[in-house]
Amino acid sequence: MRRLNKYITDAGYCSRREADRYIEQGRVTVNGRVAGLGDMVGDTDSVEVDGERVGRRRKAPVYIAFHKPVGVTCTTDRSDKTNIIDFIGYKERIFPVGRLDKDSEGLIILTNDGDIVNRILRAGNNNPKEYIVTVDKPVTPEFLGRMAAGVRILGTKTKPCEVRRKNEKTFVIFLTQGLNRQIRRMCSAMDYKVVRLKRVRVVNITLGNLEPGRWRYFTPEETAGMQEILALSSGTEEASNERKAARRNPAHGPAKGKGPGSYSEYRSRSKSPGRSKDPGRSKDSGKTEKNGPLPKGLKKNRGQS
Repeated sequence: MRRLNKYITDAGYCSRREADRYIEQGRVTVNGRVAGLGDMVGDTDSVEVDGERVGRRRKAPVYIAFHKPVGVTCTTDRSDKTNIIDFIGYKERIFPVGRLDKDSEGLIILTNDGDIVNRILRAGNNNPKEYIVTVDKPVTPEFLGRMAAGVRILGTKTKPCEVRRKNEKTFVIFLTQGLNRQIRRMCSAMDYKVVRLKRVRVVNITLGNLEPGRWRYFTPEETAGMQEILALSSGTEEASNERKAARRNPAHGPAKGKGPGSYSEYRSRSKSPGRSKDPGRSKDSGKTEKNGPLPKGLKKNRGQS
């Protein structure tokens, strides 16, 4: 028996967070009855989302790197005319790992492998995401220091992170958490406005020279590298068990900032053999890049920010 949301995710239908949302909206049935959060299902149960049967057999994993342009929304909701799924037009059901807001651009991973979604996105796993950010005023040492130390937004203080200046009004930031519009809110709290925001790395996957609106499959080296890193990261259920164990025996809790998947560990491993320095130039990606259809009303303006 498995939790319903995990069953749907394992079938490659959507992420676990979206599965929870579908369940809450009453769009999921189990053996003909409307399901509830926390329901358990087995292999003999019939699970449907919006009347579509969710298969029991796990599909072969698909991993795609996509350069999301400004104007595309990271949602699988097809009623949104700018949704990322229709833009790409992939032949099988896939879903995005995390989000980039509509006004931002850069790397989005899409997959049918629900397990990596949880492992990449859990803040406790310290898996790094790299962004290049341009703001409306000169970047000062004080600004960089406050960003790195953590900024109070949404009723909490952001986790310490690495930040470095790129040029007068541009900086690079590495985040291991993903609060709603986090970078924009952090800048706004210090009276800065984000002019352009671009994500260029998620864990070991880099954007390279992939152009806006185009996608490619991971190279075998990237897939192996990602799986190697994420093998040391916790999924949702494992994390819950870890928290329970830590409460029972606090002395055995992990050291903050130094555990598997932390940016310091990732950086020490990123130079190992087999990593693709610029996957946007790789032979494999050159064969598989494709343009998605532009949603109605979305302009082809690659300089847009």
